[in-house]
Order: sequence, then C-alpha cells, then structure tokens
Amino acid sequence: MRIAFAVLRLVAAAAIVAAVVGQFVKSLSLVPEPGVFLVNFFSFFTIQSNLIGAVVLVIAAGLAFRGRDDAPTFALVRACATTYLTTTLVVFNLLLRDLALDQATTVPWSNEILHVWAPLYVLVDWVFGPGRRPIPWRRLWLVAVYPLAWVVYTMVRGPIADWYPYPFLNPDVAPGVGYDGVLVYVIAIAAFILLVGAGIVALSRTSWPYPRATGAAPLSGGADSPPASAPRPRESVR
Repeated sequence: MRIAFAVLRLVAAAAIVAAVVGQFVKSLSLVPEPGVFLVNFFSFFTIQSNLIGAVVLVIAAGLAFRGRDDAPTFALVRACATTYLTTTLVVFNLLLRDLALDQATTVPWSNEILHVWAPLYVLVDWVFGPGRRPIPWRRLWLVAVYPLAWVVYTMVRGPIADWYPYPFLNPDVAPGVGYDGVLVYVIAIAAFILLVGAGIVALSRTSWPYPRATGAAPLSGGADSPPASAPRPRESVR
C-alpha cells in the first residue's frame, strides 16, 4: 500500500509540474513584457499552492518508499499544503471558473489539473494515504500564516504594479466595492481556510483508515496528550 501511494504521489507531483510549465510556456509566448509576466505568474495563489503541494508530494513519496511515517514538522507542512489546495479547489470552482484571469490565455488541461485534479488528489491522499501523524489543535493557527502573508504581499504590490491576481482582491474592479469589499472577501476566505484546516487537523487525529503507528504521538509540548510518564489510574477494588 505504501509503495502504491508513493508512486501515485510522484505521478501527481509530475502532473502539477507539467501543468505549471504548460501554462507558463503558453502564456509567456503571448505576453509583451516577459519580466512583468514572470512575477505576476508566480504571484497567483494557485501556482504557489500547487508548487508547494508538488514538493510535499515528492517528500511524502520518499517517506512512503522507505516505509516511514511523516515527521511531526512535515506532518504540519503537509496539512497546510492540503488545506491550501483544497481552498484552491473550492474558491476557483465557486468564484473564478467563469472568469478570465490575467494569463494571456488559459491552457484547458493545465487549468483542470491545477484547480481540480491535483487538489482532489492531495485531499484524498491526506485521507487515505499512510504516514500521517496527529497534529495538535494549538497548531491550527499556523495554517493561516502563509495565506495571510500572501494577501499582504498582494495588496501591497497591487497598487504598485497595477495588477491583482484575482478580481475579488482588486478594489477598483467594480464601482462601489473598494477596499471594504475586498476586506469582506479576505475575511470570508480566511475563515474558510481555517475551517478547512480544522477538518484536516481533525482527520489527522483519527486512526481511520489505518491503525495509528507506534510512536505516532501528537507534536510534543502541549496539552493535547498526557506526558509519557503519567501514572495509570488505579482500578478500584470492591
């Protein structure tokens, strides 16, 4: 089972890389300013989250080939990647599927891999793949660090470059929306990311569909699990 998932992870990572390269090459051939396009292209949350997912899948494949479970820190990183790609899946299909984004032209097969199939596989891999470790609830807030940093970067760069990766982040995209409308979208998506992250963390803390491996304890240093030296309660004798 581990070998099968290891191979699937490598295939999924290769598909992500191929999709990113395919879209990049096609768009680059059509834009007048390659330098500006380069920065813009890699400023899309979709591109960044998929590349993070590809790296995570390759590392997870290596661990599966060696029969090892995720290290505690890597389990958290993998949970974050799963959260981001699941968010990409939902936000794109609810808000962006019928909108033209600034990519010169969309490559259909690449678009479907990056927005549908890769996110779906990463989520399925988290649910059914071997090796995941339980993540303490107190680490949930870390899931939001990267998306918030990306939003800050986008909103600072937007007015300077006169470019936003997604229409709902552009305060000038529709009259009367402004920054208040953008803030509503950001808060809603941030809440959704934390909700998805909570689901990912909750799944990590179950032993289904695999019995939890020996030593696969929650990350140390919190109140999520009792200390190893805690005495067992004595049974009462009647």
